[in-house]
Amino acid sequence: MAHQRLDNVLVSRGFFLTREKARAAVLAGEVRVASVKAIKPGQRVDDDATIEVAAAKKYVSRGGLKLEGALDEFRLDVSGVRAIDIGASTGGFTDCLLKRGARSVTAVDVGYGQLAWSLREDERVTVFERTNIRHATPEALGAPFDLAVVDVSFIGLLVVAGRVIDLLAEEGSLLALVKPQFEVGKGRVGKGGVVRDPLLHREVLQRACDGMQDLGATTRGACVSPITGPKGNIEFWLWAQKGTGLSEAAIDVEAIVAEAHEKLGA
Repeated sequence: MAHQRLDNVLVSRGFFLTREKARAAVLAGEVRVASVKAIKPGQRVDDDATIEVAAAKKYVSRGGLKLEGALDEFRLDVSGVRAIDIGASTGGFTDCLLKRGARSVTAVDVGYGQLAWSLREDERVTVFERTNIRHATPEALGAPFDLAVVDVSFIGLLVVAGRVIDLLAEEGSLLALVKPQFEVGKGRVGKGGVVRDPLLHREVLQRACDGMQDLGATTRGACVSPITGPKGNIEFWLWAQKGTGLSEAAIDVEAIVAEAHEKLGA
């Protein structure tokens, strides 16, 4: 079995852009090999060694951890796919997709200047800033895509989901973050901008799951996001595929919400 320097492996696997950054992370105690903290950047490791990097450094933003959780939960392999990241912001989702082997990612956001510079410079990334997904044409964005990941704020998911589904190839996947704080209406958001009521969480997630069929897609799964939003909001993931002739999953919304409150509180 081949052995390589740890800092080289960290770069080749996409954890860091340069050996200098990889070495710094090792020396800071942020890297583990086979669950053991690495001490020397030059230590030799097997090609297939299990490597873990501290969460804060793994992706350009914590959004990457959210998407990582969904991909693992739904067992989705994104290697080789053409993806579009809607609401890209700093680029946590884009970063996660690239590290998981996506062929290319089109990063779309209504804002400007937020995407991490490392992603802007990556030839696999196409950037559309100051772009409202509801007004952009599929042709302009380079559709069809195999996968769309969505994280939008200040607007309900179903308001934009139809447009997103139009961007997908047949049976292409939609992975959307369901954010109760932007779904329940201002009058039902609690103190500090946090939705804590599990009944509201159930209502929001059920509505998102049920709404896919009317938009030409089939709900395939749902789960809790592994980490909360910045203010502490519990969030959920919805997986759907374009097409209405697919086998629809039986989603136990009550169980998912119960698990969310057990793991993350509110």
